[in-house]
Amino acid sequence: MITKFGSLFAGHVDLDNLGWEGTPANDRRYSNDHLATVFDKTIAIATLMDRVGYDTFWMAEHHFQHEGYECIPNIMQLSVHMAHLTDNIKFGCGFNIAPMWHPLRMAEDYATADILTGGRMIFGVGRGYHTREVEVFGNPMLDADANRDLFEEQVDVIMKAFKHESFSHHGKNYDIPPDVPYRGYDLKEITLVPRPVNPVETWQPIVSASERGLNFMAKHGIKGIIGGGAAVGGAALTVLEAWQKAQADHGIETELGGNVILGLSYHIAETVEKAIEEARPFYEENMKMFAPLGFVRGLTDDQLDALGDPKRAPHVGLPTLEQAVEAGSWLVGTPESIKEKLEDIGERLPGLVEVNMGNPVGTPQSVLLEQLEAFGTEVMPHFKGRVPAEAPADD
Repeated sequence: MITKFGSLFAGHVDLDNLGWEGTPANDRRYSNDHLATVFDKTIAIATLMDRVGYDTFWMAEHHFQHEGYECIPNIMQLSVHMAHLTDNIKFGCGFNIAPMWHPLRMAEDYATADILTGGRMIFGVGRGYHTREVEVFGNPMLDADANRDLFEEQVDVIMKAFKHESFSHHGKNYDIPPDVPYRGYDLKEITLVPRPVNPVETWQPIVSASERGLNFMAKHGIKGIIGGGAAVGGAALTVLEAWQKAQADHGIETELGGNVILGLSYHIAETVEKAIEEARPFYEENMKMFAPLGFVRGLTDDQLDALGDPKRAPHVGLPTLEQAVEAGSWLVGTPESIKEKLEDIGERLPGLVEVNMGNPVGTPQSVLLEQLEAFGTEVMPHFKGRVPAEAPADD
């Protein structure tokens, strides 16, 4: 039963000349002063969501994006600051990209944020998808197998650091601790100081939904986020069924949709038609950014090439917002119609508790705030505070 709501903000600054006929993604370049506005924008979103009663504000870690699409380099540092400006909302790492960190530095930073925010942090890890980011930090992205091997070892290290008073790890990429003398003894184990003092809830994006990836998550008790951010399209039933099975194989029994947050894009207006027209440039800008990175399946090389050409893009049969609405990955229309669609999703996925309602990369701050307030005041109260019906007592 859906009772909790969050939203993912990838960190875009306000952009100009949006849509397929607007400025090509690779041609965007903004001043440092404008890129720095991402922090005021993020704070404005967080304080509104806290006031209205959302549960979690998710942010994404990214680097080097002079184009202005994803401009938050350190989620945990920003969250500590915002915890002083808000009262209740939790801050989700969606996601800390492990291959751009040393795993012990990530664990230390999270533990610090956990303590300083009074337990309002939610841990999240990802493998990354930008070669410019991961490879610049000296780790593999082009070699997908090497990237996954590194990521899995990093998560193993982080989980040991969180859970054990002292530990060691000796693997392919890390030798922790090295066998060195220290103040009169030989070093054999280390302790993360401090460790988190609140229970650590860990999330990871489900993108490829490979058997290896799902089993790794289930082994560590990691929960999954599907859709939202870069992932265009609804959550396929087969993916949710595969996730349910992977959890069951590791002794975690759930109803369909259990231990998942489902991401959905939305736009509220007086009519479906008006909502589509208002949201269309944001939908198109989002596709310009993410389709060349492989997040829109089924596009031809010609369609991908046309996304960089404002004259060709509208004429090569790219997927439309109307099709996204039809597929169910976008909810548009009146608050009442969006309630009905969410109720339908909840009925089909009885284990689903939380959804992320998002606005795509490109949506201006004024529209983001307007939409979050409308959803939070006109849709969310219908679901908040509900409790599942009790199972009938045995005779």
